[in-house]
Amino acid sequence: MNAQDMNKRIRLIMHLRTRGITDTNVLSAMERVPRDAFVPREVLDQAWEDTALPIGRGQTISQPLVVAAMTEGLKLSDRDKVLEIGTGCGYQTAILAHLSRRVYTIERHVPLQKDAEKRFDQLKLRNITALAADGMKGWPKINGIDQAPFDKIIVTAAASAAPPQALLDQLKPGGIMVIPVGPPGEQMLKSYQKNEDGSFAIKDLMPVRFVPLLPDIAKDEEAA
Repeated sequence: MNAQDMNKRIRLIMHLRTRGITDTNVLSAMERVPRDAFVPREVLDQAWEDTALPIGRGQTISQPLVVAAMTEGLKLSDRDKVLEIGTGCGYQTAILAHLSRRVYTIERHVPLQKDAEKRFDQLKLRNITALAADGMKGWPKINGIDQAPFDKIIVTAAASAAPPQALLDQLKPGGIMVIPVGPPGEQMLKSYQKNEDGSFAIKDLMPVRFVPLLPDIAKDEEAA
């Protein structure tokens, strides 16, 4: 990494601190994960800016402030097993991989999922399992093995009114889900902490703007 890139990286971390991100583990992970490895060449010069960027198929890599806020909201420990809905380019996944024991991540756009897996391999991130599937159904049972329930769940697309019941069901008692909820223009990032009796303590974190959470594996023509 050259000095200019290092300066950009440090400047972004300092900016996140001024915007209220206080978890030093989250800031350290965001400093270590090379965001420039996850953005298309056409926008490479903006990789370390605090802005969302297009990654193809009508999807984006989230603004670093939002990535940091979502990650901080999960209150991760290195013992956690995390489910991520919406792999995208894999940047948020890589942050999670640095902070948790294991990450299971689902993407409905097959080309994005395949590209993300290549990046995980290049960065030697060995604690990620990626799958192309319908994330609204949660992590499927594979070969008779059920990975649910999860300590933490993060959803990087917006539920229209409430989180899918399948995801709420896959969250452990005491676990936390962070998910944007609401129609376009009125989305709020929310934290759902599951109580022992199955009820939820819900907290608003920040206004956000995400693509909608959709069912099924995306068809080829759904590219914009």
